[in-house]
Amino acid sequence: MSLVRLNIKGISYSQTQNGAYALILNEVDGERKLPIVIGAFEAQSIAIALEKEIRPPRPLTHDLFKNFSDRFDIVVKQVIIHKLVDGVFYSSLICERDKIEEIIDARTSDAIALALRFKAPIFTYKNILDKAGIYLKVDPDKEEEETQDSILVEDILNEELEVAPSQDSYTSHSLEELHSLLDEAVNNEDYEKAAKIRDEISKR
Repeated sequence: MSLVRLNIKGISYSQTQNGAYALILNEVDGERKLPIVIGAFEAQSIAIALEKEIRPPRPLTHDLFKNFSDRFDIVVKQVIIHKLVDGVFYSSLICERDKIEEIIDARTSDAIALALRFKAPIFTYKNILDKAGIYLKVDPDKEEEETQDSILVEDILNEELEVAPSQDSYTSHSLEELHSLLDEAVNNEDYEKAAKIRDEISKR
């Protein structure tokens, strides 16, 4: 089976599942998207890895894993989303130490959070991309933990998954105030707020 490389298109709040986020992966040489429902913590960790200017004062779980791996010369070479069963994605970390390769099972959201930190490529199989377009539903009766890393329901949020407008408006603040608020949010480990402030700074 041929591997297809994926890029991260973005993260959006899921309109149909409380506390869940939608991670959208794009195939590199094509137009298809792979939408995955992930939890708030994993979404936050991925967002921080994508936003280089937000640095937590203490390491998050995925940062700790990266620091631990660096200390013991373990490298994550790539991530493969290798299976899709009942709407849930399964992934593997392809790791290497002393030229010995190991395959470690991981939740897809964790695997992608680590792939970003190791600058490792993300792949899936062509048949999974084909399947994902067919099974676009998640059982609403499942617990949140069970629905994480599963296929997104809401028709890929009108195909493009534009991030919902924030209720917190920072347009009236000066740049100096925004930088101060950003520092305060990072120190308080409120990374969701920090990301919104960073977006406003970027617009300026």
